[in-house]
This record gives sequence, C-alpha cells and structure tokens, in this order.
Amino acid sequence: MAKPAVYFLLLLMAAATPPLLVESSDDTNNAYTPCSDTKVQLSDGFTFGIAFASRQSFFFNSSLQLSPCDRRLSLSNSNSRVALFRPKVDEISLLTINTSSFSPDSVGGYMVAFAGRKYAARSLPTFVANSTYTVTSFTLVLEFKKGRLQNLYWKRDGCAQCPGKSNFVCLNKQDCAISTNSCKNHGGSVDCSLGIQLAFSGTDKHLSALNSWYEVENLRQYSLYGLYSNLRDSLTSQYNKIF
Repeated sequence: MAKPAVYFLLLLMAAATPPLLVESSDDTNNAYTPCSDTKVQLSDGFTFGIAFASRQSFFFNSSLQLSPCDRRLSLSNSNSRVALFRPKVDEISLLTINTSSFSPDSVGGYMVAFAGRKYAARSLPTFVANSTYTVTSFTLVLEFKKGRLQNLYWKRDGCAQCPGKSNFVCLNKQDCAISTNSCKNHGGSVDCSLGIQLAFSGTDKHLSALNSWYEVENLRQYSLYGLYSNLRDSLTSQYNKIF
C-alpha cells in the first residue's frame, strides 16, 4: 500500500507564487509552480494548484472552461484565492486547507484543481460552500499518461458518509454538507477546514503504473480522517465526533 502522507496548505492568495518547499533527494522534478509543464516519475514531487472563485469565473465568454493558468480568465483581478500543494507522486495524501481566516463562500464557493500551461489540465468546478451549506470532504484523482498530467477528477461517494449523522445533509445525492452557520468562520463551533484526499492513476514517464487511486477505492469503507493520525488536533477532534 502507498504510504499515507499529509500535505498542509502552502499558499492561499490571489496570485500563484512559487511555494517554499524542502526538496527530497528522490525528487527529480524541478517544476515548482503549478503553471509549469513537466513529466514525473514515481517518488517525484508534483506541484498543482486549487483555485477558489465563483463558478462563472472559470469560464471564458461564459462558455469555455479554461485553466486558471490561462490569463484570459483574469482570476488575479477577481476575488479569487489559490492554494498550492506538492505531494509525492503515487502517495495517498490528505491535503488540508485552513478556513479559520478564509471563507470559501465569500470568494464564490467553487474550486478547480489545475496544473500545466501548454499541456494545461483542470478539473471541473466543484461546489464547496454558499451561505447555507459547506462541503468539507473531497477526493481528487490526478491522472497521468507517460508522466504527463492529463486530467484531474473530483470523485464523489454518493453521500455514503451521511446516514446517521444529524449534523450533515446530502446535497444532490452527491456530497455530505454541514450548515455554513455551524462553521467557526461564520460564528459556529465546528472547524470547517477542507480535507482533500488525493490519489494518482495512469503511468509515470517510465511507464510504471500509478496505483494509489485503486487503493483509495478499497479504503473507502473506513473513515477518511481516521487514516491520518498526525492531522492537526483541532481538525481531528471535530471530525472524530462525526465519524
């Protein structure tokens, strides 16, 4: 099984800036910004971004979805935010975004994962929060072909975690959500920091298979947060009560 790892928020701001990172001796990937094109192998680090904005902000002329790296979107001129991460290729990782001073609903309520410029890849916009509900748990799969990122997919569990949890409601038969007013950043008592389980599929630049997504599928019977004992105490304590 791929070794679980935790990668915390590296950056949250309106313009993407190279993150401060500690380079691993096994990391041969020298592309450290999300808008760089690269090919990766097993054990490399891979930098990608998650942009937060309104759903329409990710579309050019209201019809064509572009990568946040595409300047035609002018996200830096809007009320948007960007989080940068650099997980290790083919490790099951949990990305966390601290929302104590950041409210996703205040910047539009949607997010898009992205990387690359000439070979740009981006996910579909996925709902995070509005004034009524907030979704805090997500699964993201990065799909590679010969080491080049091809697609980023948000995977949903069909509200499998909702039954028996009075704090949550099922939105559109896809996502478990909590009342936004229950979140600390809206005066409530619950830490609504975002948790994004990350996995990989496809092949690296040496055609070695990336298998962590298949391992995640097998682990879905367990609590997402129970897999990561070193997640910061405030997040764990809130979700232990729920899961």
